[in-house]
Amino acid sequence: MLVVEDELFVAMLVEDLLGDLGCKVVGPAASAREAARAAEGEAFDFALLDVNLGDGQTSFETAEILRRRGVPFAFVTGYGDQGVRPDLRDAPILSKPIDPRQLARVIERLG
Repeated sequence: MLVVEDELFVAMLVEDLLGDLGCKVVGPAASAREAARAAEGEAFDFALLDVNLGDGQTSFETAEILRRRGVPFAFVTGYGDQGVRPDLRDAPILSKPIDPRQLARVIERLG
């Protein structure tokens, strides 16, 4: 699973949550560039994308790459579905802070 998260502490927390769910984490990618590179070149079966990556960067380009590759993904944001570009709102959206039960349901549904 690819994790895209620009905040180190949050990335570590997400890695722990995913590890508890039996997931192997790729990344985390901390910038839009790193995320796009991983989305194009790494092998994984699911991605968790923080929407806002600091300095005006977003994970939307990564979402487009994943969609073209047929890799399922979910967004993580503190802004609800309004924080996600309208054409990508069909992907699951997890609120921050992440509820581990909600994360497990999304992974089960998309995995």
